[in-house]
Amino acid sequence: MTLQQLKYVIVLDQERHFAHAAEKCSVSQPGLTTQLKKLEEEIGLLIFDRSKVPLKPTSAGKEIIAMAKKVLFDVDNIREYVVSQKNTMSGTITIGTVVTLSPYLIPICLGHMKKAAPEINFVIKESSTLDLMNDLEIGEIDVALMSTPTGNPYLKEYPLFDEPFMAYLPPLHRQAARSRFMINPKNIETLMILEEEYCYNSQLLDICDLKKIDSMGKHTYAISTIETLKNMVKAHHGFAILPWLSVKGESTHGDVACLPFEDPQPVREISLVTAHSFTKKVLLEKLSKAIWDSLPKDLKNTKNYRKVRWNDSPYWQKAVADLSSL
Repeated sequence: MTLQQLKYVIVLDQERHFAHAAEKCSVSQPGLTTQLKKLEEEIGLLIFDRSKVPLKPTSAGKEIIAMAKKVLFDVDNIREYVVSQKNTMSGTITIGTVVTLSPYLIPICLGHMKKAAPEINFVIKESSTLDLMNDLEIGEIDVALMSTPTGNPYLKEYPLFDEPFMAYLPPLHRQAARSRFMINPKNIETLMILEEEYCYNSQLLDICDLKKIDSMGKHTYAISTIETLKNMVKAHHGFAILPWLSVKGESTHGDVACLPFEDPQPVREISLVTAHSFTKKVLLEKLSKAIWDSLPKDLKNTKNYRKVRWNDSPYWQKAVADLSSL
């Protein structure tokens, strides 16, 4: 028994004529007749008395038609409810953001997001990339703002913008006086990384064309925030490669040199990410536009770049495997 068969039964009852009912249902008369016959054979009852002109339902058929109308009415209500839920612009939405992005993007885009969806209560949760992916899968958060592609088949990604990486150098660095930064394998050992930020560190490996963190040299600083990295650079403890938003407005001055890379510039793709079960597509569209509208103009004009990957990095895969075994 199918919903389409029930629809045919209802239209036949209305039209009392096979040809007219078939035309109204946009199906051939033989097709409609075949479906009715299959339904009657399945339930073991005749729904219509074909000997009558015009066509008339049997006594059992009248009961079946009444129930079919109720079934289709309930189905329509379900469809309307689903559409309503997808388009609802109220309630609470938890947005997870990767820690290398949140302090710099959320302050400039949250006002635009609230304006786009004033009835939504936004809850912002900072976390690592790995935790964000897990939280999406188990429903702890609704949406994530993070670097992509994740390579996770259980998540859907909606790219927003590309964010360039910048070289953040102490003033005595040999490239501090240049207008563009060029990776030099001889100086990689002074590059500082972030503690347990496996996605971000994997991106640095890609930029430096390295396979593992050990290739960068010995690191003794368990640094967990970009702001600490910046202050360490200013104190001449090494150099850093940082996302554009984290150094927005900074340029070469007394205690630091902030340089773009030589073309093609390395960038990370920033996306809204959801579980496949997330249905509020209208809200996603509004959030995407709100975030895009909040971005500085310079960030919208990124050209001549190469996207940095991380999900296929051996370093990332080993980190995930090690954490999974705990």
